[in-house]
Amino acid sequence: MHYDRSVTVDLKTIPLFEGVPEADLRLLADRTVTRNYPKQAIILNEGDESDALYLILGGRVKIYLADEHGKELILAIKGPGQYFGEMVLDGEARSASVMTLEPAQFAILSRADFKAFLLGHASVALQLVQNLIRVARGLNQNLRNLAMLDVYGRVARILLQLAVDRGDGKLEIPEKLTQKDIAARVGASREMINRILRDLTTGGYVTVEDGRITINKAPPARW
Repeated sequence: MHYDRSVTVDLKTIPLFEGVPEADLRLLADRTVTRNYPKQAIILNEGDESDALYLILGGRVKIYLADEHGKELILAIKGPGQYFGEMVLDGEARSASVMTLEPAQFAILSRADFKAFLLGHASVALQLVQNLIRVARGLNQNLRNLAMLDVYGRVARILLQLAVDRGDGKLEIPEKLTQKDIAARVGASREMINRILRDLTTGGYVTVEDGRITINKAPPARW
């Protein structure tokens, strides 16, 4: 396995390290190595040993769970400036799998280096704990919101979150989304997603062409 130590890594763009002094960030960056992966590469498998923290420098990944039949539940889609493997310090097995959605580059910080650095920099360790607590609070709020929404509401929400302004009063989702993709993201069956998209299309709220979804007007809060 080839790692590149020649790439300069800027940790200021990573939310996990928000509030950490720049001098400490440089010391941490010096401990990372970079590696490039092709599209659809499996970076981590659920159950793998936790041995490193991954910082995304380029490309996107999906974090997901899969059952023995291959059915997936996508937990998150992450891109540049984000990270995964932050629970590396507890030494437990990986709790989810990670796969690249496009060619990607990561800065990788081994558990041994990360732990050694934090043991010698108590103030940085405290700052990271505070940052992780903030993330956990945000996840709790998202779970609360999702629990209050029915399947239709979850679909409408994910479509609006992924959409970008096209400049003509409409919103477009840049990436191609299959009904299976949407089902995995909201925890529903593909048949249910098919029905919801068909109803939204009939109502003129969305247009689906060649796998791309355009939002013509904001979907109603409830169907």
